Amino acid sequence: MSLTVIRPGILTTIQDLGRTGYQRYGVVVGGALDPGAARVANLLVGNAEREAVLEMTLGGSVFHFHKPMIVAVCGGDLSAELDGGLLPLWRPVYVNEGSVLRLGTSVSGCRAYLAAAGGFDVPEVMGSRSTYLRGAVGGFEGRALKAGDELSVRQPGENAERIRQLLTPEPGEDAQIRWHAGHFAIAGSGEEQIVRAVPGTHFHLFTSKSRAAFFSQAFRIGIQSDRMGCRLEGPTKLQLEAPLEMLSEGAVLGTVQAPPSGEPIVLLADRQTTGGYPRIAQVAAVDISVLAQLKPGSRFRFEAITRQESERLYLAGERDIQLLKAAIALKLRAI
Repeated sequence: MSLTVIRPGILTTIQDLGRTGYQRYGVVVGGALDPGAARVANLLVGNAEREAVLEMTLGGSVFHFHKPMIVAVCGGDLSAELDGGLLPLWRPVYVNEGSVLRLGTSVSGCRAYLAAAGGFDVPEVMGSRSTYLRGAVGGFEGRALKAGDELSVRQPGENAERIRQLLTPEPGEDAQIRWHAGHFAIAGSGEEQIVRAVPGTHFHLFTSKSRAAFFSQAFRIGIQSDRMGCRLEGPTKLQLEAPLEMLSEGAVLGTVQAPPSGEPIVLLADRQTTGGYPRIAQVAAVDISVLAQLKPGSRFRFEAITRQESERLYLAGERDIQLLKAAIALKLRAI
């Protein structure tokens, strides 16, 4: 046993990068809603990018640590505190035995990710430790965490051990934050965000008014949004030029569907495996994290980009991850 859940907060689950390769069989991909934050958190504690982390939504979580370990919290700023002091985000932190981590209210963003050196020890199901709540699959007993749950952390690898050496305090010292390995910006608080998207395969079948409104009006994140998708509310309902009979197709992360209500839905990690609503747009992969960090009631606008620009942005984001990995490797090589 490595830590105990004192309070789970609004929603805390174990996630990784998803259950890929099984969608053809009707198995949902799932995984972290903000995969960028989860990947960086793992890298900062010396884990592989796919290790299991805790995804915490809108704060309120409290955890008690039963042994020393290295952790990192990335993603939204949910007022994280360690033993009553501010816990810096986006960096590895040494945690003492008996320490208590608390997440309060959201300062910016919606979801934070807690990585621990070694990764959280839950069984793999179809190659993933991620939790799919609707199917009660994976994670910790296939469900959200609750008070009293006791979690174990796997044996840290070589990189994690080297990071521990960097951060472990000398006898008589308090634990200190001695190393900052990188920082990735997220959506700010109180600002109207921009989400870049490519016109979808059915964009031309919508009315001219709907096409213009989609890339000009502000949308609000509806309160019924969840891990399956962001339900959007806007002043102009999206309408087709004529009724359209469609066959169901494979559902893709970031696809913007337009159901008969005219209020679009952006498909997220726990999306269904197939869908038959018209696809008005496809969110750029790099901006999935922006959507994942928008709270219900937040406003944003879509910005039209080309497929080529979306690919360029994706490659630039992956290059940032590779630069972070290289920086960590250089730091550890000096030990």
